[in-house]
Amino acid sequence: MHKAMVHAYERYLKEVLIDSDAVQARVAELGAQITADYEGVDSLMLICLLKGGVMFLTDLMRHIAVPHEIDFLAVSSYGRGQRQATGKVRIDMDLTGEVTGKHLLIVEDIIDSGFTLRFVMDVLQARHPASIKLVALLDKPSRRKIAIPVDYTGFQIEDKFVFGYGLDLDERFRNLPFVGVVREDAIRHE
Repeated sequence: MHKAMVHAYERYLKEVLIDSDAVQARVAELGAQITADYEGVDSLMLICLLKGGVMFLTDLMRHIAVPHEIDFLAVSSYGRGQRQATGKVRIDMDLTGEVTGKHLLIVEDIIDSGFTLRFVMDVLQARHPASIKLVALLDKPSRRKIAIPVDYTGFQIEDKFVFGYGLDLDERFRNLPFVGVVREDAIRHE
């Protein structure tokens, strides 16, 4: 890892929660499981939720051995603050492709309250796909406000503020190869 990057993120890192080797091993396992579950399906579309899901998508799709398309959807929650789930969600960038009759696999970095994913699943269901499933790198079940069916989970984690491997800290550090816990005292002093 580049020296400047090491020094840049270290002051925010409380601990490495999931190291790079564990992330890559689990992503390979998920890819194998998805491959087995979609064997013979020729209309699989991976839908990456931007921006956090990009790193997970690019690694995951390398391990999915069935033909598939990819597309991107950007949604945002808005309301009372960054860590407060309000249930208000909007589409910032819609899909470019048609999903009717296709098997959709939503690729998400982290599931928290469930509001954003419920909104996304409802929007996609209205477009008449053959099926919708969800793969999430991280799941925080203790923060769930509404039920969301998670078909493939990388890791269940406690309610910790995390960054790295696609997850940002003020739009930075998505490129870290691991998932780390934020030192919240470090961000309060900025």
